[in-house]
Amino acid sequence: MTIRATNQADVIPLRPLPTAADPAPRDLPREPLWRDLVGEVLRRERRAQGRTLKDVSEASRISMAYLSEVERGRKEASSEVLAAAAQALGLTLADVLALAGERLVSLTAARTRSRPGPLGTAGGHRSVRTTGPVGATGPAGPMGGVLLAA
Repeated sequence: MTIRATNQADVIPLRPLPTAADPAPRDLPREPLWRDLVGEVLRRERRAQGRTLKDVSEASRISMAYLSEVERGRKEASSEVLAAAAQALGLTLADVLALAGERLVSLTAARTRSRPGPLGTAGGHRSVRTTGPVGATGPAGPMGGVLLAA
């Protein structure tokens, strides 16, 4: 066996390759990636504050090139990097993640509405219910509910 043959590995795509039965990519929006959503939130917040990439880069001690890549969804930033960028924008890490989560929910809902569901489901939606901690007061308890999807 040659060195060339041993260096060849099977490549497993992160997204399944489309099949003939799948709708065309332009017909169905792709599944949103977390890094895209977080980057979108950071860029939107920075621009809303009228701040430059250089300004936020210096305040967060993140290189301007790397911060730009994070904003464009090209890099998967660590929680430390995200926390530093959030703090430089006057936000908490929880704020950034909550905003990205809200965007994910809205995009997923739009994506779900645009595709036909499997047989036996209403419009491709899964049943979702909330439940609270055992013994909690009220339907979702005093601290909110846990989202369960079936």
